[in-house]
Amino acid sequence: MNHEFPMLAKTFKGLEQVLAKELIDLGANNVQIERRAVSFTGDKRMLYTANFCLRTASRILVPIATFKAKTTDEIYQHIKQLYWVQYMTAKTTFLIDATVYSDLFRHSQFITYRVKDAIVDWWMEHAGVRPNVQLTNPDLYLNVHIAGDMVTLSLDSSGESLHKRGYRVANTQAPINEALAAGMLLLAGWHGQSDFYDPMCGSGTLLIEAALIARNIAPGIYRKGFAFEKWASFDADLFEDVYNDDSRERDFHHKIYGSDAGFYAAQTAQKNIQSANLQRDIEVKQIRIEELRLADKNTDGALVMMNPPYGERLSQDKNVLRLYQDMGTALKHQFNGATAWIISSNEEALKCVGLRPAKRVRLVNGDLDCLFNQYVLFKGDRKTWKKSL
Repeated sequence: MNHEFPMLAKTFKGLEQVLAKELIDLGANNVQIERRAVSFTGDKRMLYTANFCLRTASRILVPIATFKAKTTDEIYQHIKQLYWVQYMTAKTTFLIDATVYSDLFRHSQFITYRVKDAIVDWWMEHAGVRPNVQLTNPDLYLNVHIAGDMVTLSLDSSGESLHKRGYRVANTQAPINEALAAGMLLLAGWHGQSDFYDPMCGSGTLLIEAALIARNIAPGIYRKGFAFEKWASFDADLFEDVYNDDSRERDFHHKIYGSDAGFYAAQTAQKNIQSANLQRDIEVKQIRIEELRLADKNTDGALVMMNPPYGERLSQDKNVLRLYQDMGTALKHQFNGATAWIISSNEEALKCVGLRPAKRVRLVNGDLDCLFNQYVLFKGDRKTWKKSL
């Protein structure tokens, strides 16, 4: 199966362009930006490579049927017409996920029931046996996507979301999604060209993703497995070749620094960094951002990135506003010559940073609409800095 076939890489709102560039760099063909996704074509090697190497994708889907339907009965009939022996056996366990953007269909759970009924009924009629749904670690993951009256049924080649790299062994409260963290770094132009700082590092996700990008280590290296490994068409030798190909990796000649006010957070970051085997590149210490002193560091050209608390609860408001003021003070006095990026859903708090954003990017973190602001940090006043350009 070296022929090319269509695929769809899912991602977060605002990262579509970043994911498209990743796919082009990997050699994918016919790359087209969709809604929170990028479509492309490639062969089986590209399917394995996309799952193993993409940083900003959440899953890779392989469409097997596209049709129009206005009722769940029509969906049932279309699914039942497929030749299911191509994709599974009677003993294959399966799981269905549905995403619905339609006024015709209100309940995604009912869609999954009807698709399941169609598959089970097909097997009962053709083989007299009933395959089982399995909620954890099934043999086959299926995805149903409905937009208006257009229905697409796909094989999910990833299984567990690709943002779950496998290096995280400990958590802090509300850790940032790994794929979003990687997307933020790539949006900021990070490729390991300087020192990197995260003074509010939490569980260390930005630090680890920064190191992986700096050395161009594939994020799939830590995964226990992918859904395509259970497919009948799985080519173990080909995947081993993809897995062992380290030709894209590179040296990193700078340092990544993380810090956090919390003792538990700093310890958690250390554990995750050790799990990822990246302690040679990353240093972490416990210190409050307002106490940070970097006189011994040359921050000229460095990249700073923070995912601070957003302060969704009203009781946090005063403390959060003060925290953002402290962030701004630290940026102004400790990071001369650096470029900083801050993500937050709290636009009022971002104003307390006291710096004018050079760029604003709209992103989504979980279910929160966020601003991802860039700040150019210069010595002296802005007028003098502009004259020096």
